[in-house]
Amino acid sequence: MRHNTEIERKFLLTSDAFKAQAVESHEITQGYLCKDAGKTIRIRIRDARAFITVKSNILREGLAKFEWEKEIDLADARELMQLALPGVISKTRYIVPALSPAGETRKWEIDVFHGRLDGMVLAEIELADENEPFERPEWLGEEVTGQPRYYNANM
Repeated sequence: MRHNTEIERKFLLTSDAFKAQAVESHEITQGYLCKDAGKTIRIRIRDARAFITVKSNILREGLAKFEWEKEIDLADARELMQLALPGVISKTRYIVPALSPAGETRKWEIDVFHGRLDGMVLAEIELADENEPFERPEWLGEEVTGQPRYYNANM
């Protein structure tokens, strides 16, 4: 079980050059059991593992969000996915290593969406602090952090 504060920045991309830098990729299916204002409950199947996640911006300020995540049985996740609200998401997530200017390890998570969202590609980076500087790869485009239309729960 994981409980923490999540601080992430989200961006559109200008090209698929990130693929040459990716060190791993995962197939993800995710559905939402709850999408209320300020909180979501998500079921995610990533490759052969499954998770339930609760996120909320009610308990945190600024870019920080409360996040609680627990791995669950894959069969249970598939059953819970049957209860998901309309709009289940399918995507491939690419992981690209990154370093902060201070030399701390970070990673870009680039989601290439499939199905009804085909053509949508988003990159996000989790930071330790809202003001933490980070290197911007050449493929990074417009920042869309905080724009609700780019929240997975709204897609």
